[in-house]
Amino acid sequence: MDKDPIEENNRRPLAVRDVAITRKVAIWLSKKDVTPNQISLMSIAFAVVGYGVMLSYHFLPVSYLLLLAAVTIQLRLLCNLFDGMVAIEGGKKTPAGELYNDVPDRIADPLFIVAAGFATESVFGMPLAWTSAIVAVLTAYVRVLGVSMGAPADFRGPMAKQHRMALLTGVYLLLFLQHALGWLPNIFIYSMDVALLIMLLGGIYTTWRRLAFISEYKAQNVSEEAQPEERESQC
Repeated sequence: MDKDPIEENNRRPLAVRDVAITRKVAIWLSKKDVTPNQISLMSIAFAVVGYGVMLSYHFLPVSYLLLLAAVTIQLRLLCNLFDGMVAIEGGKKTPAGELYNDVPDRIADPLFIVAAGFATESVFGMPLAWTSAIVAVLTAYVRVLGVSMGAPADFRGPMAKQHRMALLTGVYLLLFLQHALGWLPNIFIYSMDVALLIMLLGGIYTTWRRLAFISEYKAQNVSEEAQPEERESQC
């Protein structure tokens, strides 16, 4: 199936789409009675489960819950991967696909980030989680705003969605090792606090970079449009 170049430019670039097993799974899903919109909605379900897992951890800090939280993040990312592949490569794109592609992410991201606040140890942990969640939504808003203004979709980081989720997953695994096996010094109990601070600062920088890109793109377009008019006036 031929791909629409414009559509491809508005998709998050992911090398994993070209992995053989990923394509096989996408083809298998495409042949089943499942729609990309249903896969997108499943990402919210995994986010809710992830939030529930960490809320449970807050009251009963059992190490395996940290591992389970990391798994829910990866399952959410798999939903994000396969909903697009089933829609585009599988030819199941729907008219409302953009809504299902974007809105679930705006729900899942804050749920996962706020849930991470339950794994913090400092008094700043939960405020950092909430602020990071707000900034995460802001980075996505700026990207969508840029597209609405005619600019290409800008997925740059350093704290784009995949970077945020990779950071949370890594810290959950680190904390699991700390709690379950005691291999690491006690200072590592503050790993999630540090991670959320990095996420917040990185998200602010990412938002600024995307805004700068939109501004530069629009200014360049205005300049290019003005040049033919100048030539015509000189004729």
